[in-house]
Amino acid sequence: MGLVVQKYGGSSVADAEGIKRVAKRIVEAKKNGNQVVAVVSAMGDTTDELIDLAEQVSPMPAGRELDMLLTAGERISMALLAMAIKNLGHEAQSFTGSQAGVITDSVHNKARIIDVTPGRIKTSVDEGNIAIVAGFQGVSQDSKDITTLGRGGSDTTAVALAAALDADVCEIYTDVDGVFTADPRVVSKAKKIDWISFEDMLELAANGSKVLLHRCVEYARRYDIPIHVRSSFSGLQGTWVSSEPIKQGEQQVEQAMISGVAHDTSEAKITVVGVPDKPGEAATIFRTIADAQINIDMIVQNVSAASTGLTDISFTLPATEGRKAIDALENNRSGIGFESLRYDDQIGKISLVGAGMKTNPGVTADFFKALSDAGVNIELISTSEIRISVVTRKDDVNDAVRAVHTAFGLDSESDEAVVYGGTGR
Repeated sequence: MGLVVQKYGGSSVADAEGIKRVAKRIVEAKKNGNQVVAVVSAMGDTTDELIDLAEQVSPMPAGRELDMLLTAGERISMALLAMAIKNLGHEAQSFTGSQAGVITDSVHNKARIIDVTPGRIKTSVDEGNIAIVAGFQGVSQDSKDITTLGRGGSDTTAVALAAALDADVCEIYTDVDGVFTADPRVVSKAKKIDWISFEDMLELAANGSKVLLHRCVEYARRYDIPIHVRSSFSGLQGTWVSSEPIKQGEQQVEQAMISGVAHDTSEAKITVVGVPDKPGEAATIFRTIADAQINIDMIVQNVSAASTGLTDISFTLPATEGRKAIDALENNRSGIGFESLRYDDQIGKISLVGAGMKTNPGVTADFFKALSDAGVNIELISTSEIRISVVTRKDDVNDAVRAVHTAFGLDSESDEAVVYGGTGR
């Protein structure tokens, strides 16, 4: 008997029919001889609706109370799913994040998991029950308050539980058939990837791929938990994410030179204009941003002007953090000594990811030629051994993704990718 952790996103449990379909799939896994723990997100767009409701009541809702409100969505899903499973003749017990032993830090709305102590979950499955756990939530180690893990946190909940329970696999069910070479909503000829390494999946997730959350993949790599990304709307094999290639029959699946093209239109760019070009200035800027609990992505510093000794530093960050970053920098203007700030939220990022690019000359040239042929202008460039990322105008992103996808031979010659639920989660 194996232990399987399954996670179902909001599109999979969007309505009563979806919940009953998910219940049948869970029961099927149980009938196959597995112990099953299922992690669920809130139904459909419930989380967004709750956020909108909170903002109608208060323009700046307190983090603690917002977390208390948002966790209601997952509690609704878990209870309804447990009811549906019991209706199929199997025993199920539902648990909140805190009951499941998901212990976090005290940062509301984007808490990080510190530890998982799943004693109640293990007891439940050992007694023959199917355990249903509310994703996206936990309890603060210090304050004992309810916390949420941020957007896509149910993925992280599932992998963290899989690691704590020593599960055989963590299955992430979504509304597409696996991880594709590009977002199938943008590239209709995107191909499904059979296997991808943790490293390449981390790059895709960090650069805009919506199928898996970056923190989820990071956690899985740390504890070497294989992830199987599948659709809850079909019975097809999905994408395996693991440290070693999988085998299909007697044949080992090899990783392609280029894994895929990711894009992200949720970032903004801040340019700090007129920074004195001397040691310590960049450190002061980014310490100011770090103290405001803001993560940054790409950074570019211009060559200083000889006549003034001043330079400009640009960086990208989540657009939702833009106002907070501007305020933090303005509050420390005297300490940094810059002239002005420029803010731009009409940007998009395109990233080409693949382990093979470090041993294949010409990849960078082909990438930039594809963008040039599509008439896409580049504003920022960032690279690693297995990734090239550029920032362009937001309006150019879709054309850029399709051009790069075609240029590297990633287009499928057969069936187009199917998006069952329409959200990609």
